[in-house]
Amino acid sequence: MLEPATALFELASGLLKTGNALFEPAIGLLETGRAAFRPCPKTPRWPKRPQIASLQQAMNPLANRRVNETLTGLGQITLLARDAFASLLRLRMAWHDVLFQIYFIGVKSQTVVLITGAFTGMVLGAQTYFQFHKIKMDTASLAVVGVSMCSELGPVLTALMVAGRVGGAMAAEIGTMRVTEQIDALRALATHPVDYLVVPRLVASHLVLPLLTVEAVVVGIGAGYLVGVYLLGIDPTYLWYNMLHFTHDVDVMIGLIKAFIFGGIIALIGCYKGMTCGLGAQGVGQATREAVVYSSISILITNFFLTLVMGKLVGQL
Repeated sequence: MLEPATALFELASGLLKTGNALFEPAIGLLETGRAAFRPCPKTPRWPKRPQIASLQQAMNPLANRRVNETLTGLGQITLLARDAFASLLRLRMAWHDVLFQIYFIGVKSQTVVLITGAFTGMVLGAQTYFQFHKIKMDTASLAVVGVSMCSELGPVLTALMVAGRVGGAMAAEIGTMRVTEQIDALRALATHPVDYLVVPRLVASHLVLPLLTVEAVVVGIGAGYLVGVYLLGIDPTYLWYNMLHFTHDVDVMIGLIKAFIFGGIIALIGCYKGMTCGLGAQGVGQATREAVVYSSISILITNFFLTLVMGKLVGQL
């Protein structure tokens, strides 16, 4: 009785094994498709902490090097200013070099300074009139021009124009002398480069910038007066009276002090960049570009702090 049942069981077992063998490829294909359509894991939006740490490690040397270069440059400019001041006290400079630099910095810069001052006064006068006309204060337009030109726009714009024209020329001239080893030749002839190259330019810049500023202020106020009277139809008597009434001597003194300081900044940065430029034409070009950019930025930053300090001092008087 058990033999037919055993035979049936073995037959059923064989059929099951055969079915599994037949369906194994289909099951494999299903598993492959399921793996292909499985959703990808979400990528994090921000880098992981190890990546951020590696980025910081790569940026830290660059930032440290930049800070070190900036502080080193400031220290070297300070030492250059100290040497120039010591040479000036000993009167080691040649006065004919100072006269030539006064001609080069002052006389040849008059055209660009006068044009800048004139059109600045015109624009400032016109814009002030357009705003003051709304509240019936037309005759106060030139007073704003006078105060602005004397204390702010006159010295700043004059210094920026001179920095663009003269600061780059100083750096290029001294840089070319460095590349062609003329500075080494001066040292071989027992002539200090600071006495021969830096001090005449520094003295000339200190003397010339206030004079150029006065020219820019006078031309700017005059141009604003002409625009107000002949183009905008403002009463000339009250226009001139208000300008004299609201523009004080202290405004002129603030502008002259700023111009004196700006002249030293232009000369020091231009000479420093020339004496420390790299070799070759590329080094001279880079020194010229940096002299103009650094001088302009230093003028704007210094003007802000001078305005705060002198404004506080004037307020206490």
